[in-house]
Amino acid sequence: MKRALIVGINHYQNAPLKGCVGDAQRMKEVLSKHHDGSPNFNCKLLISKEESKYPITTSRLKENIFKLFKQEADMALLYFSGHGATNDVGNYLVTQDALKYNEGVSLQEIITLANNSKVKEAIIILDACHSGHLGNVMDIGNRKALLREGVSVLTSSRDTQYSVERSGAGLFTTLVYEALQGGAADITGNINVARVYNYVDQLLSTWEQRPVFKSHLSKMISLRNHPPKIPLKVLRLLPNYFKTKSAPLALSPAYEESISPRDLESEKVMKYLRLLYVNGLLIPEDTPSMYHAAKEHKACKLTSLGQFYWGLAEKGQL
Repeated sequence: MKRALIVGINHYQNAPLKGCVGDAQRMKEVLSKHHDGSPNFNCKLLISKEESKYPITTSRLKENIFKLFKQEADMALLYFSGHGATNDVGNYLVTQDALKYNEGVSLQEIITLANNSKVKEAIIILDACHSGHLGNVMDIGNRKALLREGVSVLTSSRDTQYSVERSGAGLFTTLVYEALQGGAADITGNINVARVYNYVDQLLSTWEQRPVFKSHLSKMISLRNHPPKIPLKVLRLLPNYFKTKSAPLALSPAYEESISPRDLESEKVMKYLRLLYVNGLLIPEDTPSMYHAAKEHKACKLTSLGQFYWGLAEKGQL
């Protein structure tokens, strides 16, 4: 079972925002289902509305976060888009009833709930100013985090930074959404929180806003599945083509369909090899292309990435 609490607050009395509700709606859309339409997270959407009878108050948000982490689950995910605040004693997710010295839900309370929860994997994604403080323990130093095994934190900015909106949406959330849409998928189509961070980190490299990733995991669980870049049935054939992970595969003109005489079986293998080639799993030796390798009776060999998947296939782990 996987469940997610997705929160977006635009409607603050003193400093309204524009993109947070839309950010939350997009995150619900992408997390609710895998790419093929099959169910993924059971999502609860909590968004602010103008003149609502039920604003997102500190007590309401805290109650929902408590419920998210209280019950057992394979994965529980908290996403928040809205204002963040900091003072001398901590950092907060700002709620609609925020007051000075009572800004909202404390990040320390959130990490305590996640650390004490029974869920196998707890993931917290925050698009809010100063959110990088989550997990830090004031008593042992501002840059030191205390997370139990199974907890990951991904935030839009460091504890001293503001988070940026661009074109009516959070810049950080836009990149997280793209990552979950497939931008962060590995060869087999899995998207985990570490790959999401890597995707966001690279695309934010020229901005002052820096994402923060903190994690204590023994195993990465997929957040969302995307079609594999290479069908698993092809990856499982790697030990058939390459007897060892470092052994080259000799090619010949028979592999190239544009060269006579035709050899349909070898041409079929070449289609698989080209798929591996374009995805960085193999390279032709001493020649610029797979065509020339076949034409000139040369070989191809697995890259380090190809050798990794060869090992998984050889062990029956694909």
